[in-house]
Amino acid sequence: MSMSEVTPDGAAPSPAPSEVMTYRQQTVLLAPGPVETLEQPKNLVLIGSILTVIGVALLGTALFGSAIMMTVRIVLALVALVFLFKGLGKLGTSKWGSQFDLSYWLACIWLAALILAAIFAPLLPLGEYKDTVKTLAEPGFASPSLLSDHPLGTNNFGLDLLARALFGARASLTVAICAVLIGMIIGGTIGVMAGYFRGKVDAVVGILTNSLLAIPSLVLLIALAAVLTSNLRNITLALSILCIPSMVRIARANTIVVAQREFVLAARAMGATKWRVIWRELVPNVLVPVAALGLVAVSGLIVAEASLSFLGLGIAQPDPTWGNMIAEGQGGIVEKHPFIVLVPGVFLFLTVFSFNLIGEKYRSKL
Repeated sequence: MSMSEVTPDGAAPSPAPSEVMTYRQQTVLLAPGPVETLEQPKNLVLIGSILTVIGVALLGTALFGSAIMMTVRIVLALVALVFLFKGLGKLGTSKWGSQFDLSYWLACIWLAALILAAIFAPLLPLGEYKDTVKTLAEPGFASPSLLSDHPLGTNNFGLDLLARALFGARASLTVAICAVLIGMIIGGTIGVMAGYFRGKVDAVVGILTNSLLAIPSLVLLIALAAVLTSNLRNITLALSILCIPSMVRIARANTIVVAQREFVLAARAMGATKWRVIWRELVPNVLVPVAALGLVAVSGLIVAEASLSFLGLGIAQPDPTWGNMIAEGQGGIVEKHPFIVLVPGVFLFLTVFSFNLIGEKYRSKL
């Protein structure tokens, strides 16, 4: 700036109006235009709507096309689900952004709907699920038809498969969730004690945990099932034994890490007792990763319970579980009537997949 451009009081002169207009014009020209940011959601909405409409049309054909072969209907249903997933995913992305996870929300919706349906199953207008005397007049192996009295078909005794699947969910979910809660309480407590006190306590706990992990899970379950009476309580206790070692390990590892944090050291310096440090400082911070592991463990215990029931070592007929419902397809029945296995198999798959997905989602955020 030259001396001629300085005012007598030493301040720089104010810019001319033309200079201000030029500066603003350059700012507008250099700013990114909003055209692309507005066009992208419109394209996602259009593509997502088209894919969703196609998926709904194919799914309607698969569900209500009674004249079509069962194999073709299954293929159409699978293709329809792919179109629906892609379409709803694009619609969700256009609404909530790239962070939208359709799989996670579908898993939450499925589990919420399944748990509510299982809780209120006795109040729902369902067919008979257990008493074969009441189904003497019902057709056996009735094919699935959404507009009939048996939307998902019947088994060889005329029992409604939808009702059996929902009441089977009550048994499977009750056993798995209760076993995980028992494992979290016992295993988490032992793991926190071992991680905090260390020394001989940690050594003894480590030996016992490794001993349980050295036994194959299925062999241990079969041994326990052979000794105990097959009912919900005993199966829950047997499955909780499988859950305890993993809970001990995750609780111990997190306790060792949290015990070195500043707030724990500060609590010790202020004269807090060991038990106060454990219950007020360690347990709340260890509970989160233990609970995340518990969500994943529920899926594994559901499969374990289904395996026992499939082998005839779990809950016996006529009480339904997904495992003994799948076992009804043995002896060549599944070739003639595949829905006998598909109905409980789909319920089992979706539930296990949902628990795994939600559990891994929360574990990744830790």
